[in-house]
Amino acid sequence: MRSDDVRSLLQTAVPTAAAGAIAAVISGLVVGGKGAVGSVVATVVVILFMGLGFVVLQRTAKSLPHLFQAMGLMLYAAQILLLFVFLAVFKNTTLFHPRAFAITLVAATLVWIGAQTRAHMKAKILYVEPDSTKGEKPENPGSKS
Repeated sequence: MRSDDVRSLLQTAVPTAAAGAIAAVISGLVVGGKGAVGSVVATVVVILFMGLGFVVLQRTAKSLPHLFQAMGLMLYAAQILLLFVFLAVFKNTTLFHPRAFAITLVAATLVWIGAQTRAHMKAKILYVEPDSTKGEKPENPGSKS
């Protein structure tokens, strides 16, 4: 993984973890210990699902750039399906408060998307990589008057 990819991943995971910590404190105060556990579980789920998706997309972009957009759409569909499976497995759990889990899940996902958008906008990505093997300057094709 390239260093700018790691930087982008950190710039998205850290705000998400911070939002999850805030949600855990609020849930703990409002609902109790089960609310805090639900918020922590939701934050971990978002960071794992979105982080793994980010890594998969970066690897796809590197090895198969022509499949990048299709892979992104398929990945987001797979993430939603995995989330539904996770919710179905823990549907009747007494481990955590389901409403605190759901609210934190949505909030952490929105924070992740916002932070990822901000990280992408701040990144200095070259759209055209300069050819460093030639030391020639391009000619000026303009008129010679």
